Amino acid sequence: MSVKKNTRSEWRESPSGQQTNFAHHVACLDGSCGISLPQSRKWSRWRQRLTALLLGSSALGASSPAAFGVDAAILTKTGNLFGSAEMVGLSIVLGLLSASLFSVLWLIRQKAGIEAETEEVRGLLADANQRLSRYEALIAEKNRRIVIWDGRTGKAEFVGQLPADCGAPQGDADFLAFGRWLNSASAMQLEHAIEALRSEAQTFDLVIETNRSELLEVQGRLSGGRAFTSFVALNNLRAELAELKIERSRLLSSITAFETLLNSIDQPAWRRDPDGRLIWVNHAYSEAVEAQSPQQVIASQQELLGTIDRATVRAQTGIDSPFHGTISAVVRGRRAFLDIVDTKTPDGGCGLAIDISQNEALREELQRTLKSHADTLDHLATPVAIFDAQRRLQFYNQAFARLWALDMPFLEGKPENGELLDRLRTDKKLPEQLNWKNWKEQALAVYRSIETRTDLWHLPNGQTLRVITAAHPQGGATWVFENLTEQVDLETKYNTLLRVQGETIDHLSEGVAVFGPDGRLRLSNPAFRALWGISEAVAKPDTHIQTIEAACANSYDKPDGWKTFGRMITSFEDERPSLQGTLELHSGLILDYAVIPLPNAQTMLTFVNMTDSARAERALLEKNEALRKADELKNDFVQHMSYELRSPLTNIIGFTDLLKTPSVGPLNERQAEYIDHISTSSSVLLTIVNDILDLATVDAGIMRLNHEEIDLDDLLDDVAMQMTDRLQEANVTLEISAPPSLGTITADQQRLKQILIKLLTNAVNFAPASTAVELKCWREGSDFLFAVKDRGCGIAPDMLHNIFDRFSSNGKGGRRSGAGLGLSIVESFVSLHNGKVSIASDPGLGTTVTCRIPSSSQPRSVAAAE
Repeated sequence: MSVKKNTRSEWRESPSGQQTNFAHHVACLDGSCGISLPQSRKWSRWRQRLTALLLGSSALGASSPAAFGVDAAILTKTGNLFGSAEMVGLSIVLGLLSASLFSVLWLIRQKAGIEAETEEVRGLLADANQRLSRYEALIAEKNRRIVIWDGRTGKAEFVGQLPADCGAPQGDADFLAFGRWLNSASAMQLEHAIEALRSEAQTFDLVIETNRSELLEVQGRLSGGRAFTSFVALNNLRAELAELKIERSRLLSSITAFETLLNSIDQPAWRRDPDGRLIWVNHAYSEAVEAQSPQQVIASQQELLGTIDRATVRAQTGIDSPFHGTISAVVRGRRAFLDIVDTKTPDGGCGLAIDISQNEALREELQRTLKSHADTLDHLATPVAIFDAQRRLQFYNQAFARLWALDMPFLEGKPENGELLDRLRTDKKLPEQLNWKNWKEQALAVYRSIETRTDLWHLPNGQTLRVITAAHPQGGATWVFENLTEQVDLETKYNTLLRVQGETIDHLSEGVAVFGPDGRLRLSNPAFRALWGISEAVAKPDTHIQTIEAACANSYDKPDGWKTFGRMITSFEDERPSLQGTLELHSGLILDYAVIPLPNAQTMLTFVNMTDSARAERALLEKNEALRKADELKNDFVQHMSYELRSPLTNIIGFTDLLKTPSVGPLNERQAEYIDHISTSSSVLLTIVNDILDLATVDAGIMRLNHEEIDLDDLLDDVAMQMTDRLQEANVTLEISAPPSLGTITADQQRLKQILIKLLTNAVNFAPASTAVELKCWREGSDFLFAVKDRGCGIAPDMLHNIFDRFSSNGKGGRRSGAGLGLSIVESFVSLHNGKVSIASDPGLGTTVTCRIPSSSQPRSVAAAE
């Protein structure tokens, strides 16, 4: 239809008449024109004439030389007036002119025929346009609009219009936006149908609804490879019929939805006809009666309820009064309690059964649980009282009765909550209030509250109660009375203790800082801030240790300081070691620090200013070092001088002994006396020199003990013989007390003899004349013990602690004043034997020295040590 319309417009718009149409028709002969010409006999004749014209022109051009052959012969016969080349050219020109002349004459003859054909085509087009106009008018009269698509990608064409009052837009672009003027369901349904029509060639018939609730009938068809969609506005009976169809579709959809819903639930549901027969059941019903499908239930009329129960339900069910009750039935082979709801309708009835067997079991379990909770609450130490929706006491435990000391008849009478408060106020058991009425209303406002309330009651008897009241969702409230008296006392004591500790820490001379596991400062005292030179703002609580480290960097920035503290404080290790050390700040302060782990993963740092103590310690160390060096110098000097004195003394002693011999010559009495004095003094000096050399050897650690087996009886006899001259000189006797046989001991015989002689010599020196020096010997296991006792003047108590020091001499009361090396040598030699030496003295009564010499297990050499 649109093609004819376009063809008509082309013919009308051509201003050049036949020549343009002719050119157009000629171009169409080879198929290059897309316009189809009418297939009539006149058009066939026209094409035959045009083809003959073209063929005739070609033939005429080809036959022109032959036509003029006579003239050429005549010219030849005239005596060859022109040459052969000029004659050929002239012949060709004359042939072309003849062909052109014949063509023009033939075209002139055809012009009249072509004009007649053109007038005939114009008439046909005019008739087609008239028919198209009539068709469009017919469509417009029927309230119809047609949308045409040529294939899937062709542009839509529109024919006709719909009434404006139906809500359809008049514009073409707006008309295809179905979602704007149709309701959502109709728009979605129509778009799917049109898509299926254009892509899958599926025709459709729909009734759609506009946003103005107007109904339209839509038909989709295919014709000639095109998709046609016709929109027709419905009215009167057709509209009513369409509305009924839509309503029926909605009702069927609703019924299907309800049946699907009922099939998806676990409760049996059914429908009956007026005769009481089952006409529909859900899947739960068929499972309850153990049928394979609902259809089997309908076919066999399997009933869920018994005959008597069905008769009871039927008798008690009316249109306005449905049946609702509990009936026992067999469900899936077991007895169960069903909550039945059955209604009667004009066309029968329907019902629903809910299995409440589990609810009954839960109700019994709830009763047992409530009883168990009541028993539990009754044994709690916290008073609890429960009131119902009418605010009457329903439950109280023994702690509640003990707290308020109320008589049992009053409590068993289930008093109202306000009445209970009035009774407690009368008994002066509640806090005194300036406005009792307002206080009571606020306390009872819990029944209208949705949140739990907490109040503190300070009772006249000194108790403090935290009262927790919570309303129940179904009405009523629970009152819990928590006795906080002990807690308040503990909090008071705790707060007091914290204040005392805070004051104590603040007044400590030691710097104290406590950090949490996150490395943030918990507390610090002024001494800490003063030692590190930081302000109180920097060391405020919750400051991170990195901030403290940055603030203290001016005082100390070495890795063993705050970096180590931070690593230990923020460490995640389970074992948290402690750490102690000393830091010397850039300011000259010397601090002793301690890192002490505390409970709750906290860490305490303490800093003690040890500047004065450190300086004193350094001075003492320097002085001690000087004394040590002086002592070493003294020992070196004494050792050197001892070696230097030993040789001359040996010569002196030798020459004195030589002078005493008669072979040298006689000596007078004075000379002999002088020689004796020289010999005695030289011997004493040699003994001192030897003692000094022994001590020097011991100090140098080069003395070796030569262990051997010693007969102690022979040792004592040898010592007694060597002491004879000294005892006679001092007029002192030696008393040796020992068992019959002391046996043997493994030790250094020379050093052991030297120990005995030193002790006996010292005792003889301090023993008064005509007294005895006692030497007591005994064995304890393998150890050899001996004690040397004199009855001299004794030793003062203040001198006993340094009696074994070198050059410590007590010449008071002694016959000779020695160098003070004897007891020191005794102690050194006893220590070399791994023995012990002790001394006991009473001023005026004498002194006793006791030695223990253990027996060596095998002969060996032992190096001396200081």
